[in-house]
Amino acid sequence: MFSLESKNAFITGGASGIGLAVAERFVQAGAKVVIADLSDGTEVANQIDATYLKLNVADEAEVKAALEKAVEVNGKLDIVVHNAGITGRDNYVPIAEGNADHLREVFNINMFGVFYGLKHAPALMNNGGSMIITSSLSAVMGVPGNGQYTATKAAIDQLGRISALELGKRGIRVNSVLPSYIRTKMGASNLGIHTASKVTALGRMGEVDELVGVYHFLAADESRYITGQQLNVDGGWTAGLSNQLMEEFRKESGWDDQ
Repeated sequence: MFSLESKNAFITGGASGIGLAVAERFVQAGAKVVIADLSDGTEVANQIDATYLKLNVADEAEVKAALEKAVEVNGKLDIVVHNAGITGRDNYVPIAEGNADHLREVFNINMFGVFYGLKHAPALMNNGGSMIITSSLSAVMGVPGNGQYTATKAAIDQLGRISALELGKRGIRVNSVLPSYIRTKMGASNLGIHTASKVTALGRMGEVDELVGVYHFLAADESRYITGQQLNVDGGWTAGLSNQLMEEFRKESGWDDQ
């Protein structure tokens, strides 16, 4: 069940964090994996029995070349994970104080990096394959001061929906995973830990091993009728107000004294 035997996978941003955890899970499930990252992933790739390629996803020619090299290494692709991304230099800066050049930097990696992958990967994929986009819960749950990052994630979700429509005739599925705060180098700030403790139903930040199963499912043939979707992995954040917040609101409002 959920076997990835005989499948070839390509993962951007695969040298650390969510991308590396997904790569390791795919290898364990039987896939041959190429991780592509601007940071050197040679050592971690060797550790998990994968192949590392250097890649700057903001460069279209590099994205196309890396995909082609992955095919040379393992064969035609079955799974492509568009995972590379940054928070940007204006993270938690109000839009009115934002820098346009910083916005372009974030879009070049987060949005154009995914666009280039969606553009070039299908020609190198087998029919019936799966593409998975690492988006963010911020695409649907706004956070003040996070406009630039949020905009890129909302944009790639829409690109994913359209790609799902365009590639459906080949049986290639395109879905997004929308994590909230996950304990990675990017996500495990004190603010993230505190926020997750307040707003999620589970009252805590998520761990990568609680997230990778969604990628595994979407990559496997058992999910072959799921496409064009955005799956929230958020500890219940979008379900509604948490018990923790309601308790605080009750105390602040004096409700318990009525």
